[in-house]
Amino acid sequence: MDVETVPALGTVVEQERGSLPFELVHGEALVACAAWALGDAGVTAVDLGTGWDALVAAGEPFVLHDALCPMTPAGFVAACVERAVAADVVVVGVRPVTDTVKLLGPGDPPVVGETVDRDALTAVASPVVLPASVVSSLDGLPSLDFAVLVAALAARFPVEAVPAPAEARRVTSVDDVRVLEAQTRPGGGPPR
Repeated sequence: MDVETVPALGTVVEQERGSLPFELVHGEALVACAAWALGDAGVTAVDLGTGWDALVAAGEPFVLHDALCPMTPAGFVAACVERAVAADVVVVGVRPVTDTVKLLGPGDPPVVGETVDRDALTAVASPVVLPASVVSSLDGLPSLDFAVLVAALAARFPVEAVPAPAEARRVTSVDDVRVLEAQTRPGGGPPR
């Protein structure tokens, strides 16, 4: 399938994520699945160690894809790149928060307080797309932790959160990988 894509550079971030990026989903390492999605989205892969000056000189958007969101569809990544370029904003894939979130009250130890309305919350997923204007305004990435990165970018640039599909969820454990694998099994449904 030939799809016209916006030229972009990008990388799969596996650093600071322990050994989980090398866990297998559908028989392949999470980091490999994420790299394939990036390539299928038409993003030219560069090493995270590439000098920031080279990224600025390229004049293209820069895509960061989290290895812990390995099943993010290539079409979603490509759509995020298109949106970042069209609106000249940082675009970040997000998922709804499903856990109960509580505030901590004063005290030593702190007291568990009120429940936060999770409908007002989102969890950073993948990708994070920096338009070329943002790339040229930075000296480098403020963090490889996507939540910290997005917060730092939002302090300086417009950021647009885009709801990511369910298969783009971030995994935090081997159990999460097994759930993601079941959710993304070809043909859908449980194994026979």
